[in-house]
Amino acid sequence: MEKKRDCEIAIRNTACLTQKFEVKENMSIIIDKGRILDILPDKEREKKYAAAETVSGEGKLWMPGLVDGHMHTGQQLLKGAVLDELPMIWTRIMLPFESSMTAEKMRISASLAALEMIKGGTTGFIEAGSYFMEEAAVVYEKAGLRGALSYSTMDRGNFPDSIRQTTEEALKSTDTLYEKFHKKGNLKVFYSLRALMNCSRALIQGAAERAKERETFLQAHMNEYPAEVNYTLENYKLRPVEYLESLDVLGENFIMAHGIFLSPKEQELLACRRAKIVHCPFSNCAKGVPETPALLGKGICVGLGTDGAAHGGLSLWNEMRIFRSVMNAVWGSKYADPAVMPAKTILSMATEAGAELLGEKGELGLLKAGCKADMISILWRQPHLYPTENPVNTLIECTESKDVWDSMVNGRFLMRDRKVLTLDEEEIMREAEAFFKENRRA
Repeated sequence: MEKKRDCEIAIRNTACLTQKFEVKENMSIIIDKGRILDILPDKEREKKYAAAETVSGEGKLWMPGLVDGHMHTGQQLLKGAVLDELPMIWTRIMLPFESSMTAEKMRISASLAALEMIKGGTTGFIEAGSYFMEEAAVVYEKAGLRGALSYSTMDRGNFPDSIRQTTEEALKSTDTLYEKFHKKGNLKVFYSLRALMNCSRALIQGAAERAKERETFLQAHMNEYPAEVNYTLENYKLRPVEYLESLDVLGENFIMAHGIFLSPKEQELLACRRAKIVHCPFSNCAKGVPETPALLGKGICVGLGTDGAAHGGLSLWNEMRIFRSVMNAVWGSKYADPAVMPAKTILSMATEAGAELLGEKGELGLLKAGCKADMISILWRQPHLYPTENPVNTLIECTESKDVWDSMVNGRFLMRDRKVLTLDEEEIMREAEAFFKENRRA
């Protein structure tokens, strides 16, 4: 008789979403040393594996964890503050708020963000840039989430003294964060440009050079507003992507956030340099609609982000549903194609593409042997989800954050049966409520 192989966790009698986006039932998922060791029919598990812990997966669907490709930790206390507001939200609301950031405010914001992501099925994230990021890093490391952190870097503009920086100060802030937290736990550190109109040539090139030297990523808010495009045209006679190409910035380690207003030439440059894009559907709706079908057709990696809690919360389920509707309303109606953005494509953007944005292509975003065990379960047998003729369609159409039942990163449970294990949810909520009452914006 063949000797059984030891493993840490066996999730038995469950359904799982395969890399071909098919649902297989009565399966076992075997986890060991932070990775998926095997996925096999449940009846074969007892013959092959001896698990230190066996977990029932009955009534659940296991799938890869979602990756939020663009979020702002520091905006967690801005919920409800920007909807229906007139332009410019950035200068009237967000900039004053961010300039008032403190270490305590960031700690509370990061705690709330971590809770919201864990409970909503997000296992990986890319922080787009804020302040007091060391405090956020401590929280995220404790929470166990996989993430990339950035400082908001700008050296041009009329900013409050609290966030005004020289070029060297802006670069140093990320350098220090990188030295302290890059590859600590599940964390990485990326370099970040807040907006090209607020960044000098020296800062852009300095951040790009450091990112390449340290083998990490550079991200930038770009082509989100017509004014951004006009700025580089007026000052450099080039569109934003063309301008970065002239500075030798574009490459596989470059992530563009938003990417709404892209010319055909810019799209070709991004594809040629294998740069990446993150769309934020809810936030972007008031600004424009990206040409995502064309971008995907050119082989560009496109992920999804929430843009932070100020723009509708951190639910990628909401973002996927909104994204499908917007794509159908604009491109589907234009081409009479009801499947212009299929459910499988959208789910892949939030999982496999998200893994690539984190520099983890082939390591995350899939349920298959050898991948890191960053997974979530959906409580599947509920009247709004089950039964269904097409589980992937139903995931996109009907799933909500509250349906996420378990969350695991690197083979470690962050949440089991809706109970967060790595953070004290009640204590965080008490602190947040008390802080908000004392410091509520006028």
